[in-house]
Amino acid sequence: MSMNSILNSSAEVDKIPKGPVSTILVSQPKPEDKNSQYYRLAEKYNLKIDFRPFIEVQSVTVKEFRQQKVDILSHDAVILTSRHSVDCFFELCLDLKIEIPATMLYFCISEQTANYLQKYIIVRKRKMYTGNRTATDLIEALKKHKDKQFLYPSSETPSEEISTFLTTNSYQHTHTIIYKTVSSDLSDLLNVNYDVIAFFSPYGIKSLLRIFQNLNKTILG
Repeated sequence: MSMNSILNSSAEVDKIPKGPVSTILVSQPKPEDKNSQYYRLAEKYNLKIDFRPFIEVQSVTVKEFRQQKVDILSHDAVILTSRHSVDCFFELCLDLKIEIPATMLYFCISEQTANYLQKYIIVRKRKMYTGNRTATDLIEALKKHKDKQFLYPSSETPSEEISTFLTTNSYQHTHTIIYKTVSSDLSDLLNVNYDVIAFFSPYGIKSLLRIFQNLNKTILG
């Protein structure tokens, strides 16, 4: 079934014709790792798998950040919940000509995010606190440092769990938007045939909805 027929159909999911899957569109960037499970899956089942990000991350401009009136250096600790937040935070500091002091504490949502900090700082010389994978894990680390002034840089939609925890427990903190999630231009996919479209976040579905205004929401649940 083509993307166009799916988007313009009024049928429900269980009424879409079913059959063998041979083509899949994955709404994420193409993996750089040659041992990715996607490549193994494609080889094992003779599948054609295409990769196309449905969303893009755009850093805010220096002007947009300054309009938020946030003083980065007045904070003792930074909460980082993704690679995007790491990249955008340090790139923004570079544009602002701000040098982050060695005393700054870093609270990372996962070890992967913490390791990614090595791109910008010498990790072994900084104080870092890491969750396992979720906001709940990170909150456990935050509980031990209630005396700190936290900076929480994120997209326009921060983790509700972290924001609620900081607010309800009267932590001194500032939330600032340093990047935005925007829809990719997917109009060239309108008449392309795929048996399966793999989504990984609500943002991907919203992106498709924005590009194709006549999408019947019941098709995608």
